[in-house]
Amino acid sequence: MAAFVGRICGSGLLSSKNGVTLQKVQQFSTSRPWTRSQKLATAAGIAVGGAGALLYALEQSVAASGTEVHPPELPWSHKGVFNSLDHASVRRGYEVYKQVCAACHSMRFIAYRNLVGVTHTEAEAKAEAAEIMVQDGPDEAGNYFMRPGKLSDYFPSPYANEEAARAANNGAYPPDLSYIALARHGGEDYLFALLTGYCDAPAGIVLRDGQYYNPYFPGGAISMAQALYNESAEYSDGTPASAAQLAKDVSTFLVWSADPCHDDRKRMGIKSLGIILVLGTLVYYLKRHKWAALKTRKIAFYPKQK
Repeated sequence: MAAFVGRICGSGLLSSKNGVTLQKVQQFSTSRPWTRSQKLATAAGIAVGGAGALLYALEQSVAASGTEVHPPELPWSHKGVFNSLDHASVRRGYEVYKQVCAACHSMRFIAYRNLVGVTHTEAEAKAEAAEIMVQDGPDEAGNYFMRPGKLSDYFPSPYANEEAARAANNGAYPPDLSYIALARHGGEDYLFALLTGYCDAPAGIVLRDGQYYNPYFPGGAISMAQALYNESAEYSDGTPASAAQLAKDVSTFLVWSADPCHDDRKRMGIKSLGIILVLGTLVYYLKRHKWAALKTRKIAFYPKQK
């Protein structure tokens, strides 16, 4: 603006003979006053930005408060874009859940039919389902009866209702594990760290009766006792059942249960990328072919000879 006014002064447009003064130029150069809607929009933007900055600062202060330890990122075999789940590990994880975790935690969104073609054959899945008894009915007489489980049945809950679960666990309600890998920040890294991170409480932290210390759990005090020890479960394939191996396998199983379409989704993504690459190359070639004549043409003007 100063350079612009300087050029005007140098050109003589602000001389007295033209009847224009610098004061008038400044008067005309002032901006118009803001309307009410502009003021409200600006105030709202400042308020939203300030609230966002405050929330971010609070979140960072809580994250850095030191009340919990963030789990390390582990090199899981299924984390790559083109990597699938280790189905042998998923099967072993199911065995860990069945022998250890199912005593307290439910998986009410997973049915035995979901195991077919993933961890078990159809015959094996039917045998697993037949081990449970399910209430069915009513029959023709209006009575309910118990029957062996079928592929369409879901994993049984260890408790009849939430109140019974809390009464058996000192008031704590064991969460359902169907989608726990997606419901916790860190996913399988958090699950593995939680299952293997039990230790003695440091000085200054007092635990109530029925609580245990785990630095990866928010607050440190957790009502779930350490469940995985060496040889606390038995694998059907003979894999050594160390505590770390048990935690790794059950974490992989919970990743699958939270996203049963994990492998199919990645497979479809690879196919889609291939199709897009082929079609994109074809479209680019056709574009160059169609537009080559237009982009390389030369327009010449030849005046008419008299």
